[in-house]
Amino acid sequence: MDISIHSSFLPHTDPEASLAFYRDTLGFEVRNDVGYKGLRWITVGPAGQPGTSIVLFPPSASPGLTDEERRTIEEMMAKGTYGMLLLATADLEAAFERVQGKGAEIVEEPTDQPYGVRDCAIRDPAGNLIRIQQR
Repeated sequence: MDISIHSSFLPHTDPEASLAFYRDTLGFEVRNDVGYKGLRWITVGPAGQPGTSIVLFPPSASPGLTDEERRTIEEMMAKGTYGMLLLATADLEAAFERVQGKGAEIVEEPTDQPYGVRDCAIRDPAGNLIRIQQR
């Protein structure tokens, strides 16, 4: 079977801040930017990897959510416990310097983890935790 990950979804609360973060801080390409009824879906992805994308979506647009579920999602996003992304790079130190220099919220500087990887952690403007690991 030939299956690959095409797109993953991460919530956003501010499309302009998310666009600036993923494009300018992480250096991702903008592949699609769609608005509908005052909401916005932005698709980004790493340069040179056209088959892998992240869709930044407004979580309030998820069909079938109750008001209580929307409040729970907002609370979890505010704490940074709703969405997560794991990225990898050949040069963790350079990637960390870039995101730190661009003003990203730093959660953890590059660290040798007890589970065998070296990584760092940052947050995007919506509070999503992003770990960047040494490839």
